[in-house]
Amino acid sequence: MRPQDILMPDAAGLCCKLGGFHIDPVRPVARAVITHGHSDHARAGHGAVLATQETLDMMRLRYGENFARSTQAVAYGEEIKLGEVTIKFHPAGHVLGSAQIAVACKATRVVASGDYKDAPDPTCAPFEVVPCDVFITEATFGLPVFRHGDAAMEIRKLLASVALFPERAHLVGAYSLGKAQRVIALLRLAGYDAPIYLHGAMETITRYYQSRGVALGELRPVKGTKKADLAGAIALAPPSATSDIWTRRFPDPVTAFASGWMRVRARARQRGVELPLVISDHADWDGLTATINATGAGEIWVTHGQEDALVHWCKTKGLAARPLDLVGYGDEDEGELVAAGEDDGA
Repeated sequence: MRPQDILMPDAAGLCCKLGGFHIDPVRPVARAVITHGHSDHARAGHGAVLATQETLDMMRLRYGENFARSTQAVAYGEEIKLGEVTIKFHPAGHVLGSAQIAVACKATRVVASGDYKDAPDPTCAPFEVVPCDVFITEATFGLPVFRHGDAAMEIRKLLASVALFPERAHLVGAYSLGKAQRVIALLRLAGYDAPIYLHGAMETITRYYQSRGVALGELRPVKGTKKADLAGAIALAPPSATSDIWTRRFPDPVTAFASGWMRVRARARQRGVELPLVISDHADWDGLTATINATGAGEIWVTHGQEDALVHWCKTKGLAARPLDLVGYGDEDEGELVAAGEDDGA
């Protein structure tokens, strides 16, 4: 069985004809297997959707109850037969409920990893290496310059700034699904026990994390809080909100942004970020290359990101490698909108 007979790109995304499904399709399909809840991977309008319970719940929160005609929750480690193939979900370590999809037919196994990271994260199941013949890897940070370091060190940087400027609010831009909750959890692990404030767009998903047993401490909405009471506080908001009129409700805010892209100083300057925090929910260069080695795969397919550099590295290691040139994926929720009522500057 050739790997390309199991999974191949088509106009909708990564297609398994033998199983009658697509993985993270970018347009409506009859059956979709979804790796995680970020909007560039999890779209509404499919016929049937298979995903972890957490991913299905995220899709309901974002798109409503009728985001698909039918749904099926799949647990980590559970095997499901679809047509001529067997699929199995494994933790991807990206966000709550994120999964790698192992697709097997006869003696051949292909693993579509979705987005993943191998760094510790207190808010989701840790990444699991899945031995396979073909490993499909992302390459968001697929250049040697991207080495993220220890996220706990970045949190200490944030707390040092809070101590240095007790009269100022610290406004941290972070994506609403995964990054925001990880930043909060890391703050709690660092001993920060004061209330943390949330932009309205953060509240629903963050409360969901708490309902799944993720300890995040006391959280309060920014809306309705007096400006003076936000002095010395830490607040989290979508990246789009940190540069608009909404920030006027904070006393002399220090603007921070938690992202692997903050390794690039020019990006921080372009965004007007005063305090860049290199905290990523994707594997860095060392994580990508170590994972590829650990899978034992002889063939590597590289998707969205810095595909060429990672393909070249694989070939120098004697691995067969090629870019998949899938379109429609990018920074998760980069374009997420400020919630209604949160941009009035009150």
